[in-house]
Amino acid sequence: MKIGEYNVEVRRSKRKSAAIKITADMQIVVFVPLYVSDNEIERMVISKSKWIDEHMLKVQSTIDERSKLEKITFEQVKELADQAVEYIPKRVKYYAEKENFVYNKITIKNLVSRWGSCSTKGNLNFNCLLMLTPDYVIDYIVVHELCHLREMNHSEKFWAEVEKIMPDYQRAELWLKQNGGNLISRMRG
Repeated sequence: MKIGEYNVEVRRSKRKSAAIKITADMQIVVFVPLYVSDNEIERMVISKSKWIDEHMLKVQSTIDERSKLEKITFEQVKELADQAVEYIPKRVKYYAEKENFVYNKITIKNLVSRWGSCSTKGNLNFNCLLMLTPDYVIDYIVVHELCHLREMNHSEKFWAEVEKIMPDYQRAELWLKQNGGNLISRMRG
């Protein structure tokens, strides 16, 4: 939908309130309840144009900053994966034995959008880029994925399990929030 100078993607759902998001690739997405008219959406976008412009500049600045970062070479990825294969399974084993987790297999991958994942079959996948993060961040991702073996969601019960094992897990989340995007962007074309 074209609104003034903006191209806007509108997503209607059963939500109760409206929100505007600027995506990492500079798209403007408006989330609205099903009943909101196009005219109301247009008024909302126009009334928030200053906010939109400010956030578009921030996103562009982040894109510019990340484009200057040195890309990780194939050789570096292989070296990181080799390090991860040696290190991460030991951390998984440590926490699994300590907290009675049962997992199937561990795979180290070259991921461009995640730090780790856990399948319903109990398989754990980890991003080789974790080797560029502090040890406490690696441990947090290991604990996070192991906790998915008990709770395959991000419910309060899941986060209580994470916190029980790693009471200061927010420290690792903050590190990832501040640094993770730049690390992962180094993997992209």
